[in-house]
Amino acid sequence: RAQHPGPPDGGWGWMIVAGCFLVTICTRAVTRCISIFFVEFQAYFGQDYARTAWIHSIVDCATMLCAPLGSLISNHVSCQVGIMLGGLLASTGLILSSFATSLEHLYLSLGVLTGLGFALCYSPAIAMVGKYFNKRKALAYGIAMSGSGIGTFILAPVVQLLIEQFSWHGALLILGGFVLNLCVCGALMRPIALKEDHKTAPEFLEQDYVREAQKQDLKRMSICSPLIKAWSHECLCYCSWKEYDFLLMPGFMVLAVSVLFMAYGCSPLFVYLVPYALSVGVSHHQAAFLMSILGVIDIIGNITFGWLTDRRCLKKHRYFCYLFAVGMDGLCCLFLPVLRNFPLLVPFSFTFGYFDGAYVTLIPVVTADVVGTSSLSSALGVMYFLHAIPYLVSPPVAGWLVDTTGSYTASFLLCGFSMIFSSMLLCSARLAKKIKRTHLQSLTNDTGTKQHIWTNGAIAYSVTAELDQKDVEFLAADTNNYSSR
Repeated sequence: RAQHPGPPDGGWGWMIVAGCFLVTICTRAVTRCISIFFVEFQAYFGQDYARTAWIHSIVDCATMLCAPLGSLISNHVSCQVGIMLGGLLASTGLILSSFATSLEHLYLSLGVLTGLGFALCYSPAIAMVGKYFNKRKALAYGIAMSGSGIGTFILAPVVQLLIEQFSWHGALLILGGFVLNLCVCGALMRPIALKEDHKTAPEFLEQDYVREAQKQDLKRMSICSPLIKAWSHECLCYCSWKEYDFLLMPGFMVLAVSVLFMAYGCSPLFVYLVPYALSVGVSHHQAAFLMSILGVIDIIGNITFGWLTDRRCLKKHRYFCYLFAVGMDGLCCLFLPVLRNFPLLVPFSFTFGYFDGAYVTLIPVVTADVVGTSSLSSALGVMYFLHAIPYLVSPPVAGWLVDTTGSYTASFLLCGFSMIFSSMLLCSARLAKKIKRTHLQSLTNDTGTKQHIWTNGAIAYSVTAELDQKDVEFLAADTNNYSSR
């Protein structure tokens, strides 16, 4: 395939956006709608909140835990193959779940198998959008990630209707057929070759071994063979390291730690919003409608935040837009326990849904700004991998708190403080970086040091000394004497 000097920012890229849009509907929207099954599972199997919550936790955990596997298949085999395989696995998991006779059965089929299928689809599809767009990256991601909100808006009432008409068994069977559309999405993901993706090993490796081969004049294959093996081994090691060298970037480390707290705070709300609404007297259809509102406002957050952060005035401040959105969602969780009727829960769904869509859109954008486009697929795999443990632990912990305290207050407060801490951590790291930079600049101004900032963020200094006239005359005379010699 033809090699492009940079992302085309259009063309087939819009089909990639459409494919990613469908992937987010079939993965994240379906995962959110599993919360609608929560009350059905609890009543059918006669289990408490904590044990039933493990179903949603395992789906989310498997999706994020296996995200690096999806990136690996995408990088070394094909993005198309990975997404199609993921669609088959996810569909199989949902179909098998419709025949479940115990929670343990659902843990394996709906949790592990479906989650693994979603993992093979999610991060490669998102990374492909970053390959095709640069100038309009945030807008493209806003449209692509809005599939989660649109899917939730449409699927939430549909799933509730399916449960009423066909029971939860039939609803899961129909969802299994719907998720097969991931195979169609995979077919749209045409790979693109960029110049920055074809970085080879360091030149000194090639030069040293080629010179050695030239000295031997390539006379015998017995000499060349070990040489080629050694070169290939070092190139492989270099490429493997190059693929994950972003792990040592301080900016990525801080972002990764903050994601752990953010993921812990956001997951339980999607599990317990419907049960909480039912516990305060809201009807089943109104509770499902709250999820629909959250989903449709999520779309607005995806697209508007994506468009706004692509504007020149905000493009340099995407990082702060991201941490602001996370912090606002944390504040919404803190106020949720005092909202105890449907008219008050509607504004909550509006606000939480908008900022949830905002920061979900900016996760791949901020990651790309930190690590670069060439490492985006691997970096997103790691970022979504870091979601796994919080997604696994937080819903059961929240369920245990509900079972222990008899209310949702402690669960929602813990979620809110976790997301606020994530935002404050990012803000503190950026302020510390700015203070350090200001301090270094003041030092350079005081000592007469000339500062050079390279593209990779490293700083080099060259000290300039002021020479008086006598020193200049002495050096000039010494130079003339050396020249005459």
